[in-house]
Amino acid sequence: MLPADKTPSCPDCETTPTLARRDFIRVLGTTAAVVAVGLTPLQKARAARVEKQAQAEALVFELYKSMDADQKKKVCRAWDHGATGAKIASRLLTHNGADGKSKIGEEYNKKQVELLDKIFRSIANGEAGYKQLSRNGSFDASNDFENIGAIIYGEAVEGKKFSLVFCGHHITVRCDGNSEEKTAFGGPLYYGHTPNGYAITNVFSKQTKSATELYGALDAAQRKVAVVAGKWKDEHAGVPVPKKDAKVPGLAFADMSKDQKELTQKVMLDLVAPYRKEDGEEVMEIIKENGGMEKLSMAFYQEGKTSDKEPWSHWRLEGPGFVWSYRALPHVHTFVNITSKLA
Repeated sequence: MLPADKTPSCPDCETTPTLARRDFIRVLGTTAAVVAVGLTPLQKARAARVEKQAQAEALVFELYKSMDADQKKKVCRAWDHGATGAKIASRLLTHNGADGKSKIGEEYNKKQVELLDKIFRSIANGEAGYKQLSRNGSFDASNDFENIGAIIYGEAVEGKKFSLVFCGHHITVRCDGNSEEKTAFGGPLYYGHTPNGYAITNVFSKQTKSATELYGALDAAQRKVAVVAGKWKDEHAGVPVPKKDAKVPGLAFADMSKDQKELTQKVMLDLVAPYRKEDGEEVMEIIKENGGMEKLSMAFYQEGKTSDKEPWSHWRLEGPGFVWSYRALPHVHTFVNITSKLA
């Protein structure tokens, strides 16, 4: 059984009424104490979370305010940029390098680089999370923070929609003030690291290990369900999520034993661990809104050569509004999309 302080929190498990995060932002003003009286415990928890998230987003407002018109033409785009016909908006794409002419070290001044560094660190879960997202400070083949890109979509001012997108080699993350409503992390994530995903030198090897522990706990009959055919594909052009009643491949969480469910919960904990606690809580809220963990399934893929030590090449944990697609071989590529906006 997982310790109580390690279990993914899920405030939506309570039955009390809730306020949307944007509503909290309007009500909060400058401090959470203003709204403390008269709120339910769930609402107070969400208010505190919004305030903490707002500390990061306030830095984006400061960054945007410091830009002149010429700079904004280079590194800022309209909120709906690229959303023509069936194409998704550019802000929701993922990238494997700086997007266009947006390199931090080339397009931002020294003070702005410092602000961007603070923002990037603020969306990580402490120093341990930063080490994972930055790949031990190397930013993988980007080699340095200043070699990744940073683009602002929309207008980063109070009351307007915005999304600051960081993108470099094996990384796409966002800070958006919850402008992308009912969506975790502000939109699809992409992350990876060059070493073999099973190697301890890979900063995400803990995620590989927890998924492998779950695989090892399955019996022969369960593996016939959990191991499915399919080739890995990168999904930078959009990570589609299953619809409300979609049937997804793999072994359903609902069909797992108690021990296997706990191992799946551990996988989930390790997946959200690099990101700020508030974003991990939002992930669990969305899962709950979409029907709970019982609606998710885990599928393992054995594309290419595998062994007892490396029994799968990639896996997908998915269900309504949720996709976490993780490749370990030949090195880590991961695509994530979590939303309660279901068709």
